[in-house]
Amino acid sequence: MALQVIGAGMGRTGTLSLKAALEQLGFGPCYHMTRIFEHIEHGPMWQQFAAGARGDWDSLLGDFRAAVDWPASHFWRELAAFYPQAKVILTVRDAARWFNSIDSTLFRFMAAPGMPDDEAARRQIVMARDIVQQRIFADRIGDRAHVIEVFERHNRAVQDALPAERLLVYDVAQGWAPLCAFLGVPVPDAPFPRINAQQELLDTHAQRYQLT
Repeated sequence: MALQVIGAGMGRTGTLSLKAALEQLGFGPCYHMTRIFEHIEHGPMWQQFAAGARGDWDSLLGDFRAAVDWPASHFWRELAAFYPQAKVILTVRDAARWFNSIDSTLFRFMAAPGMPDDEAARRQIVMARDIVQQRIFADRIGDRAHVIEVFERHNRAVQDALPAERLLVYDVAQGWAPLCAFLGVPVPDAPFPRINAQQELLDTHAQRYQLT
């Protein structure tokens, strides 16, 4: 199958809630960074693509109808070109609140001393340090102003590059209505999924990433 939805939003912009919503709407399975726990071979493949290898996107995403969150969102231009019929969703949130969230979760995981014992977690961290910490944020994840500037520049770049009919700029707090209208599907008779609040993420992964 070919991707039908590409998530261009950075991590911690509601991407796990969007993943659940897309799957509920029939655009599943949806790829997310958490998939690397199931496919540990994917981490090195993403790193190779980030280093300039030609992206064989179907080898990674051929079994998925959607892809959101890092590392896929880092390759939004390439994916949008490779899957020209796919629609793109840019998840956004207040920049200051976003920084506070990512600084206390993913950045904290990446900065933890040592490496997790779990091989899947280890490969995910190695990939995240390469693509997110070094390539996206130039190894300056402790520089709040720089990180926010990169975040805002990324969001502008997506909006400048894609036509309005192909792009939804979306805050998951908006719920079903704009998402369903954009994708041309009915609004479900169920609450919009709210997943992975900051404390929930910390509680889930603190031991895995040796934060306790």
